[in-house]
Amino acid sequence: MEDIEIARNAKLKNINEITSKLGIPEDEIEPYGKYKAKISINYLNQLKDKKDGKLILVTAINPTPLGEGKTTTSIGLSDALNKINKKTILTLREPSLGPVFGIKGGATGGGHSQVAPMEDINLHFTGDIHAITSANNLLSAIIDNHIFQGNELGFDKVVWKRCVDLNDRALRKVEIGLSGEKNMSPREDSFDITVASEIMAIFCLATSIKDLKRRLGNIIVGYTKESKPITCHDLKAEGSLTVLLKDALSPNIVQTLENNPAIIHGGPFANIAHGCNSILATKMALKLGDYVVTEAGFGADLGAEKFLDIKCRNLGKSPDAVVIVATLRALKYHGGVAKENVNLKNTEAIKEGIHNLLKHVENIRKYGLNPIVAINKFTSDTEEELDVLKKLLEGKVEYSLLENWAKGGEGAIDLAEKVVNICEKEKDFKPIYELSGSIREKIETIAKEIYGATGITYSEQAIYDLEKIEKLAKNMPVCIAKTQYSFSDDPKNLLCKEPFNINVTSIEIKNGAEFVVVKAGKIMTMPGLPKNPAAEKIDIDESGNIIGIF
Repeated sequence: MEDIEIARNAKLKNINEITSKLGIPEDEIEPYGKYKAKISINYLNQLKDKKDGKLILVTAINPTPLGEGKTTTSIGLSDALNKINKKTILTLREPSLGPVFGIKGGATGGGHSQVAPMEDINLHFTGDIHAITSANNLLSAIIDNHIFQGNELGFDKVVWKRCVDLNDRALRKVEIGLSGEKNMSPREDSFDITVASEIMAIFCLATSIKDLKRRLGNIIVGYTKESKPITCHDLKAEGSLTVLLKDALSPNIVQTLENNPAIIHGGPFANIAHGCNSILATKMALKLGDYVVTEAGFGADLGAEKFLDIKCRNLGKSPDAVVIVATLRALKYHGGVAKENVNLKNTEAIKEGIHNLLKHVENIRKYGLNPIVAINKFTSDTEEELDVLKKLLEGKVEYSLLENWAKGGEGAIDLAEKVVNICEKEKDFKPIYELSGSIREKIETIAKEIYGATGITYSEQAIYDLEKIEKLAKNMPVCIAKTQYSFSDDPKNLLCKEPFNINVTSIEIKNGAEFVVVKAGKIMTMPGLPKNPAAEKIDIDESGNIIGIF
């Protein structure tokens, strides 16, 4: 049975039943139909004196192109913790329409470990990402109108990009201002996908409406001839942008197929952005639950590193346990097997690919945290292969075999019990770098300590960027944008056996998000569609049911 059929056949409860179980007053909830709602951010103020619950971070090995079931694991673990009577809340990112209609599909889990209503969450949901897109493009319109009306602020270069929440490679570089109107100066522009935009990052890192407005005002949108930065505040635009984002800033609550609470809010990618759900959602969950399961996108080298070095600094809390999801197919992929053959039996490739997984384990320990490996079992896995993996992990790291795709929370109880024990262990969390270091020092630390690179090279553009923003970006963390498929910046270098460099192509300051984006390799902030996109299979039948979303 397809995921969408399993989700459709589930018996969901009215969202008011889910929120009342958490003790949330009815007047703090704004329902969006029967099965989804927003929780007022003002309610967080009422919870400020409550003790935080335990925080569990779910991350993964470097993935195959179709992913390794990290979200499915997060959902199954949350359901399993509730099954063993631990009051647990799940917090996830909102899916982007880019992957839904592209190659990766939706982001609501799979099998019997899903969040619902599946179609709503994967498509327009409560409109948060549309609000972010509108705010982003309103700022673009204000910039170009300001220039058209006389350019009082003296724009010499505009660095703010437009965005759209779809994979559209044709928008990577565009010409605008071609109407021929007087005072209209044509210029080159480009689009990011919305989930890579600075406003998405700001949305996810803001701690209140006031903080949101402050951060929006600090966005650098361009520079004068003297290289003086021009901000959103200079354009008097932050108020309008805040108004567009006001309702979206309240976290969304839905449920798992087992009727357990799930807060889904914010959706930055981890390869080209910082890859974590919103601070507000996580804070809300920590106050409402005894255990909170959250995730960071893609492999631990991207999502977990950014969670620990960027989000934790804003959240004021670090994980009490870290789950690293691994699959046999990903181990084979990183053991040299072609992606079309990863479901075929190959114990030798598993022995080769284990180095990728153990590097992630080592990295999490560098932060002073306690990891556990969750082996996400697929129907194509053989007992012989699983036994090989278990022997490779024995004595090196604790592990658990997952079967929640087929069995729901029941299939993740072993993991849940082990995670509860890990949460009681001592930890000595420390980010991998100090904020006081230079941008170069931070890049070098991540590249060498987390990726295992031998060195870093900088393009002429990157050197120019560094000189321009070093003083502006003092004490900011860095967010490295690179391929998710490898520790290196080359998606084809899966084994990373030979010494490699991280090749920095450009660097941008995100002054509102308060971090620096470092682009490495051939990474694009506007993805493209594959030859046969998922959009070709998505449809609606005569009864009005959506089909083809996975």
